Parts: sequence; C-alpha cells; structure tokens
Amino acid sequence: MVLILLTGNMGNAEVVIDALSICLNINSWEMMISLGFFAAASVRVANELGRGSSKAAKFSIVNIVLTSFFIGFILFVLCLVLRGHIAYMVTENINVVAAVEDLSNLLAWSILLNSVQLVLSGVAVGAGWQSIVAYVNLACYYLVGVPVGAVLGYVFHFQVKVSNSIPCFPA
Repeated sequence: MVLILLTGNMGNAEVVIDALSICLNINSWEMMISLGFFAAASVRVANELGRGSSKAAKFSIVNIVLTSFFIGFILFVLCLVLRGHIAYMVTENINVVAAVEDLSNLLAWSILLNSVQLVLSGVAVGAGWQSIVAYVNLACYYLVGVPVGAVLGYVFHFQVKVSNSIPCFPA
C-alpha cells in the first residue's frame, strides 16, 4: 500500500497505478505458493532440529529450497514469455498493458527471488530466529526499499520504471 500511495503522486498516475497494482497482485499470487513452502520449511526444520537430526534438517532445507526455486523459475519464464499479455486478464486498456509489459522483467525477477527468500525465511523461523527474520524484513522494506524507491522515483525521475517511450493511446 505504501508503494501505491507513493505512486499516486507521479506523472500519468492512473496508468502507472493500474500497472503496478496488476504486477503486485500477480506477485502476491506467486507468494501464496511460497508462503505454503515457508510454513512447511519452518515446521519441518523445527521438527528435525527438535529431534536432534541436523542432517535431516539440512536435507529438508535443500529439497524445499530447490522445489520452491523450480516453481519460481517456471513462473519466472512464464512471466517473461507472456509479458504484457498477462495484463489482459484484468484490463483492456492498452496503456496499462504496455506499462505491465515494461514492468514484466522486474516482475519476473521479483517472482523468482521471492520464491527462494520466503522459504529461507521459513528455515530461519524453524531454527528459532523469528525476531531476527522480523527485524531483517522490516529493515529491508522500510529502511532500504521504500526510501530507495522514493529516491529513484522522485529524485531520479525513474517513475515506476514505465519508460517515457510508451505511447499513450486513447483508452
């Protein structure tokens, strides 16, 4: 929501907010898969470490990270192949479709990296490091991500990565 709020003050806000909302929703759909792996990893690692079996915990970590990465990689490739076509699921506005196509590379990388990051967070939670995971997530998002995004968007005028070369077609 902070990203959407910051985006509302940028040029061509309606198209940019629509495109960003579509990308964030697609990313959220993928994160539902990763959240399942997060829960599975945290429970499995906690059970194996509680049982005193570090080898089984390590084996579980490798398997669940590779499985989540493989699923993330498939979605990564689908996102790159479908590019702007995924926006047609929710809109017919060609300006928004062009903006989603422009954002699709970032969306694909975000999907791939989130598929692994959430599982590794689940491993850390299963190992008993919940507070560290919470602090790292809060610091990365609110102390690094949002300020860097605001500086790139407002100071360097990157907007929401939507290039100025995208034609503005009548809706």
